[in-house]
Amino acid sequence: MPNPTVAPTTAERVRSACAHAEQAVLALPGIDPTPTSLHHLRQCGDVVIAVPTGSSAEVLTGDSGPGGTAAVLELTDHAPLPLREPVRALVWLRGTVRAVPAQAQRLLAGEVAKDNPDPALLDVGHSSTLLRLVINSAVMADSTGAESVCVEELRLAEPDPFCALESAWLQHMDADHADVIAQLARHLPPRLQTGAVHPLAIDRYGVTLRVEGHDGDHDFRLPFSAPADDVESLSRAVRTLAGCPFLNGLRRI
Repeated sequence: MPNPTVAPTTAERVRSACAHAEQAVLALPGIDPTPTSLHHLRQCGDVVIAVPTGSSAEVLTGDSGPGGTAAVLELTDHAPLPLREPVRALVWLRGTVRAVPAQAQRLLAGEVAKDNPDPALLDVGHSSTLLRLVINSAVMADSTGAESVCVEELRLAEPDPFCALESAWLQHMDADHADVIAQLARHLPPRLQTGAVHPLAIDRYGVTLRVEGHDGDHDFRLPFSAPADDVESLSRAVRTLAGCPFLNGLRRI
């Protein structure tokens, strides 16, 4: 029988990282990077970005005409735990950034709100202005290295189905389930079993542990035997991986 899938695709990881990332900066030629108050990667493959009204990024984009200007959006995905090295991943989305006509700003904000009701959308038309980045290429880097993703794969990909709940689960595991983490840590190679172990990531395919050791930080992925489809199957997969199906695991989340 073929081996089960043990990890999300790079395109899925990019989608999830973009959903998690709280920090992003827009880099344009000739000006300092501009922090964004909103970024939303749409299913069509472009990114809606909010920048301060009157900022150099808004002015430069507006002056570039309908063809737009080259730009890179850098997003930082932080772990939801106070780790020694909090950055889990970096994503670079390269393409062409274009101005959104004034009369279309609120309409586009409403479209974004259907998928991502971010409070920053309330500032559109006041202290912030929407821009649109048409992606040409995407690169993601984490502890395993850097990988590129073709635009078509990114358009077709979805974030992990547990993406929105991941932070709460990891915080709950780290604070209340040292027993589960200790059981999971038994799967670590002997050289990694002397450091402090924390849950770094969880998705439908497995759990990633962060080991903070004397020789640095190390990430180790533990795949499930089969992908989880819902909360109950995810809880069961974690408890089974921990080696005791009767542990409470994530059931109380």
